[in-house]
Amino acid sequence: MVNDLFERIQNNKGPLGKWASQAEGYYVFPKLEGELGPRMTFHGKEILNWSINDYLGLANHPEVRQVDAEAAAQYGAAYPMGARMMSGHTSIHEQLENELAAFVDKEAAYLLNFGYQGMVSTIDALVTKNDIIVYDVDSHACIIDGVRLHMGKRFTYKHNDLESMEKNLQRATKMATETGGGILFITEGVFGMRGQQGKLKEIVEMKKKYNFRLLVDDAHGFGTLGKTGAGAGEEQGCQEGIDVYFSTFAKSMASIGAFIAADQDIIDYLKYNLRSQMFAKSLPMIQTVGALKRLQLLRDNPSLKDKLWENVNALQNGLREHGFNIGDTNTCVTPVYLEGSIPEAMVMVNDLRENYGIFLSIVVYPVIPKGIILLRMIPTASHTLTDIEVTLTAFDAIREKLVNGTYKKIAEANVENV
Repeated sequence: MVNDLFERIQNNKGPLGKWASQAEGYYVFPKLEGELGPRMTFHGKEILNWSINDYLGLANHPEVRQVDAEAAAQYGAAYPMGARMMSGHTSIHEQLENELAAFVDKEAAYLLNFGYQGMVSTIDALVTKNDIIVYDVDSHACIIDGVRLHMGKRFTYKHNDLESMEKNLQRATKMATETGGGILFITEGVFGMRGQQGKLKEIVEMKKKYNFRLLVDDAHGFGTLGKTGAGAGEEQGCQEGIDVYFSTFAKSMASIGAFIAADQDIIDYLKYNLRSQMFAKSLPMIQTVGALKRLQLLRDNPSLKDKLWENVNALQNGLREHGFNIGDTNTCVTPVYLEGSIPEAMVMVNDLRENYGIFLSIVVYPVIPKGIILLRMIPTASHTLTDIEVTLTAFDAIREKLVNGTYKKIAEANVENV
């Protein structure tokens, strides 16, 4: 008997989808309105927003807004039409690629329409069934989905664990010797949930002992780390050891799109084998021209990154001084770990938004272990020291309610009333 394909979907909405009726519109798919920035509107109320990745505050920078508007007026939303290989290639795309490559100290770069699909397709293009992939167990979903496409062997290592990395490189080396393939090692410059940098310097050092190529997803590091803002590799002094560097425009560049950078021969190969770009419309001119302006501001105005880190340090030091556990983050990503259940977390989020006017991302099981609540904060250059003080005061209050059982009582009452 052949089952109805939709029967499974109708009976099992998935680990997140099963909560849609209770959560959609508030806890998930919330509608934030108004100009992007620290102060926005949620459910008709002004909120202090710690949940957008506009690290350098470029989203509403007047020069950026002007260039975006001028590009829209000059080119419209459609130009260029077609894939880059066929009819969607322009000198502006080439200029952006050249400037990006120079900025991250690589020979060449290639533009991608989207970060997520770009990473998936890059992994797919770099390996064959004979090759072995070694990657961090805490990798972003785009890396995991790229690895899923791989028809060969793959090994995960414990998060940022050097001993586990080496053990799996040994396994991969043995396997690659048998298959006649190579090894692709994948990690992140910054892990976006916990805020740790990937151990790039140590991984590059392992190249002296093991024969592998290194792909780094530096979405959160580009623009925020390193002397010039060129990312985690620059920060750790090992940019030259990264074979394929990837980043997105959706964080520090406050736009959409992405790029990969590597030696010229590798970029030439990827240009002709990256399926997500070969068969997709070119990055529109509005985003391409806008990215050039954003890159120029990022490159020529170090004060933007300086202000970002002034806020990061004030927030993270303040949280520590108030006794909060923020783990071992060494980047802008600021996690706050509390103990509590999922129902308590939902009551806490509601309290933060409705009574304290603070909006941030909250993470619970199964993303993190049971009994842990992670409040994930993204400080930006646009935040103020007053914003930080207001937030610290609110955090003291919600922690007290969590510890004294107030949230637990409200959660239990809500369950009884359902």
